[in-house]
Amino acid sequence: MIKRIFKLAALGLFASSFTAHGAAPIDNSALDQPGFREHKATYGVVYRLPKEVNAVLDAKVNGALKADLVKLGLKTEAETPNMPHVTVVHIHSADPATPARMLKALPKPPAPLQITLKSFYPTEAAKGAGHPWWLDLGVVKSGQGFEDMMRYNTVATAALAPLRDGPLPRVTGPVYAKMGDAGHDLVRTQGVSGVNIMQDGKEVRAHNPHTTLVYSMTPYDARLQDAMKQEADKFNAVLPEGIATTFKDVSIVEIGFAGNVVREIYRVSLEDGSALDVATGKKIGG
Repeated sequence: MIKRIFKLAALGLFASSFTAHGAAPIDNSALDQPGFREHKATYGVVYRLPKEVNAVLDAKVNGALKADLVKLGLKTEAETPNMPHVTVVHIHSADPATPARMLKALPKPPAPLQITLKSFYPTEAAKGAGHPWWLDLGVVKSGQGFEDMMRYNTVATAALAPLRDGPLPRVTGPVYAKMGDAGHDLVRTQGVSGVNIMQDGKEVRAHNPHTTLVYSMTPYDARLQDAMKQEADKFNAVLPEGIATTFKDVSIVEIGFAGNVVREIYRVSLEDGSALDVATGKKIGG
């Protein structure tokens, strides 16, 4: 299985030089600017949360969380639309043809993934940057499902990162300035931090799969840091064992500045590899 995945990774790297042909040149000049790069369009590959997982979160977390956000004055955060998901990789490109190119370049997905969502925690794009920040629910980092998920991040990053036109806006400006050397390298070479890469023939893992419940550009001051820690502690007590589930498809989506999914474009089955155009409901190809 491991050999097959890394063969796919190598093929993804080879194919990407062709699938990227015709896409906009990659421009990293925004990394030298003090402010965030202008956000035009971000696309991503994500696993949708199954309906039974959303049902648990709706019943035990989302209502209370939304009410708490409103009390904290975070009305925008409480109303931010999102398709609940776990990210594979995000890229930024102003070209509307990018999703179709992504579908063409997408490496063969893994078989259905058995994973457990567990442990709520707040996190910042870069510590001390001020924003953006999130409240996340993590993934248990063990088991075959997790290993396959991580290997697919490596393959997908190699195949899709060349389709970007530059770095993700949210990792430029004040966030890029606060990153360490490893983060800088990933942003310059992949357009995003938090992805796995192959280096000297070995997989180097920076990916941290999770689902996000709160997306925020509000300055992350001491009041909000304390409040989000309390939220995480509260919901960890509500779901101490987490939520076990199986991911059965992967989607190509459009994403807002902070990482929330605003539109699902294509859906690919992990069971048989078939692809669906979500807007039309029609299967693509054979």
